[in-house]
Amino acid sequence: MFSARTHFRGAHITMATCSISSDSTEEINDPGAAPYGNFMNYYTFNPPENRLSLIPSTLLQDLGYSDGHRTTLILDVGCNSGDLSVAFYKHLVKEPVCGEDSDRSKVHLLGFDLDEALIQRAQQTNPLPSSISFIPLDITTDTNQLQDYLNQRSCSRFHLSLCLAVTMWVHLNHGDSGLLQLISRLASLSQHLLLEAQPWKCYRSAARRLRKLGRSDFDHFKMLKIRGDIAEHAREHLERHCGMELIRSFGSTAWDRKLLLFRRK
Repeated sequence: MFSARTHFRGAHITMATCSISSDSTEEINDPGAAPYGNFMNYYTFNPPENRLSLIPSTLLQDLGYSDGHRTTLILDVGCNSGDLSVAFYKHLVKEPVCGEDSDRSKVHLLGFDLDEALIQRAQQTNPLPSSISFIPLDITTDTNQLQDYLNQRSCSRFHLSLCLAVTMWVHLNHGDSGLLQLISRLASLSQHLLLEAQPWKCYRSAARRLRKLGRSDFDHFKMLKIRGDIAEHAREHLERHCGMELIRSFGSTAWDRKLLLFRRK
């Protein structure tokens, strides 16, 4: 996945690579073993609660998606094994009380990752297959499947897209242009975008651990010109070039990563 959850066949996801130091965890987090962030046991060291504790359960209503007659579509980029996708869905869409109509028939979540083994695990353990679906996809090379998904549901964009701990892996594997292309693609597909970008210290840690294994640096690491405050670079690109605006910060996770919410102007 472009995951550190996960990412694209060239660069995806998440990471604890900058904040966990024990030998056993380093082996799990090893960027040499998961150079796209597609860690097999990611949620054992970064459980969904780390993010959900910062996000209000009323988020969909706050964004105006409370009309029970309208379909609401959520996209999870680099979903890894789907643990956060399912937890996020349950956090926002409550199980109906006896006798009440269920919002779950109108809210659908699509998660994707480039790692087919992780997607297979997500599919096999999915407790809500009528509301949540998972597909293997490398967004750096293919957005047709996402557009087809939208067309089949008569929607022009996803109402809310999640891009959590994915940007670094795309950036390291696809360079500055790959990072900006990812952000632009997600903006074009989304009405709202929840973004968590890894800070620069995570890049240095990932590269250092790769060298520790006696391997070469990530192809683009030394040539990257976008450095420093990656979240701020992403915000500037979204606001200047993608027609989006920052409307809320939910604070920072335990790993000091900002959760930023953008909307289309």
